Order: sequence, then C-alpha cells, then structure tokens
Amino acid sequence: MPFLPRDFMIPEPPATDEFMLTPLRVDHLVLDYDAVMSSRERLWQLFGPGWGWPRADLTLMQDLVDLGWHQKEFQLRLSFNWAVMSPDQRTLLGCCYLDPSDTPGFDAEAYYWARSDLVAGGLEARLGAVFRRWVAAEWPFQHVAWPGRDQPW
Repeated sequence: MPFLPRDFMIPEPPATDEFMLTPLRVDHLVLDYDAVMSSRERLWQLFGPGWGWPRADLTLMQDLVDLGWHQKEFQLRLSFNWAVMSPDQRTLLGCCYLDPSDTPGFDAEAYYWARSDLVAGGLEARLGAVFRRWVAAEWPFQHVAWPGRDQPW
C-alpha cells in the first residue's frame, strides 16, 4: 500500500512569527550541518537509538548526501523532511520529518527537533505543538507514531 493516496495534495507547511517549515534541500547544507553538529549530543540522545544519527564523525559531504536523499524522497513522495527556518531564512532552527511506519498499528512516523541552543527557550516545544497539529489536521494518517517522544525506540 502506498504511503499516500495518489491524488493527495501535499499541504502547505506551517509558518509562525518565529519559524517556517520549508522542504529540506541540498541548498540548506551549510545551515543544516551547523545546526546538526552544534546539537549533535542532544540529537544522538533523541535519534541515535533508532537511526544511529548523527554520528560524531559526520562530514559535510555525508550531510550533503543525506540532504540529497531527503530531497529526492520528498519529490517521489516516499517521505517528507522540512527545514525549520528562521523567518529571514538565515538560520536553520531544526527539522521535521514524516515517514511511513514499520510499526504495527501506525501508518506514519513523525519526528522533530530544534537546535540545542534554542531548546531552553521553548522553541522545540512550540515547534512540536505546531507540527503535531498540522500533521493531525492536514495529512491523511489515522495513527501517527512519535518515536523517541510518545513511543520508545
């Protein structure tokens, strides 16, 4: 069964006064690498158990390959990844992901994170609330898993 109905129109991603979601692309490489590596220890705690990411030795070239793959998956409608950008688009604040689920009882898995230096100010909590509402309201999934947050890895 396909991840999405063929005729499903991908909804416009949310934007607030604080951030906007935009499809993750290779043009985000330098901003993404900075956000990932400056938050690597915390991201490893969130995603390492399930994804083995981000590795301590992640290189800029490896991140480029990852971003290219994410960009292609989005084009093919296999999975969806968004850069969480500042309104001026000069800073990548985090990322959001929406993937097919291998977990019985769930039709999608969703993930999000914000830069470590912005977590204490509540950005990740606000991002999570916006992303969760958008997925629930605009996407055709009945049961979404939130691994590492609502469900253990």
